[in-house]
Amino acid sequence: MERELWKQLYVVVVRLDNGWTNGFYRASEIVVVFLWAAVHDRPTSWACDARNWRIEPPSALPSQSTMSRRLRTFRVQKLLNDVEAELGGSPRHWWLQRMDSKPLPLGSYSKDPDARYGRAAKGFARGYKLHTIWGDGPLPSAWCIQPMNVGDSVAAKQLVSRLRGEGYLVGDSQYDSNPLYAAAAPEHQVVAPQKRPGRGLGHRRHHPSRLRSLELLTKPFGQALLQCRKQIERDFGCLTNFGAGLSPLPNWVRRVKRVQLWVQAKLLINAVRILSMTAPA
Repeated sequence: MERELWKQLYVVVVRLDNGWTNGFYRASEIVVVFLWAAVHDRPTSWACDARNWRIEPPSALPSQSTMSRRLRTFRVQKLLNDVEAELGGSPRHWWLQRMDSKPLPLGSYSKDPDARYGRAAKGFARGYKLHTIWGDGPLPSAWCIQPMNVGDSVAAKQLVSRLRGEGYLVGDSQYDSNPLYAAAAPEHQVVAPQKRPGRGLGHRRHHPSRLRSLELLTKPFGQALLQCRKQIERDFGCLTNFGAGLSPLPNWVRRVKRVQLWVQAKLLINAVRILSMTAPA
């Protein structure tokens, strides 16, 4: 299965590469080697060894140092983003999108200086979080990696600036935040349960979008929107529950830039898997 997923990604990566290079390897050659490592849950040094390719490897495999250097370059990053945009679908068509985060904890003895302690599910852990806004496509409309101590509403405030179109953004009570309502308005209406239900609103000023959210939730339409939020939990389950999916971060994926690259590769792998399952026979 992993080989078939990689082959599908290979076709998209090569097609979107403009062929220009400022070095010995094109951006697509760096990306396909990295994806070969990611789809097998191995470090990039493993993919740089021709003995670890069960198919005909590229004619000249880059070294580990070349991979490490080139994965940070603008052209490689742009190609990965272009592949993501190609597979993700059109967010403008989604009038309802869901917000949630997934903790990515590290081991207790990790010395990663970018990781932080924060809330993870019902407890606390040290690591990172994947923050997403997800519509009906195989990829999130917007996502980012943040240390574990960054709140969901704070990260979502950054993500809403990347959205196009307009509609509703549904989340849990962690997204009941006046700054988030203000950042999303007027194009998007955030709908989230009150963080402290049963209490009044006090004497402070509240953004009109927040007041509208609370009003919506007293009506059947608002409750129906809130029920749709559960889809993102299925999206996260789909991302993690297969052989090449997003499992706990391996011990070679440390520092926020490496975590972001690894998660992006897993999102792309999951996207081609979804597209292959939904494609007409």
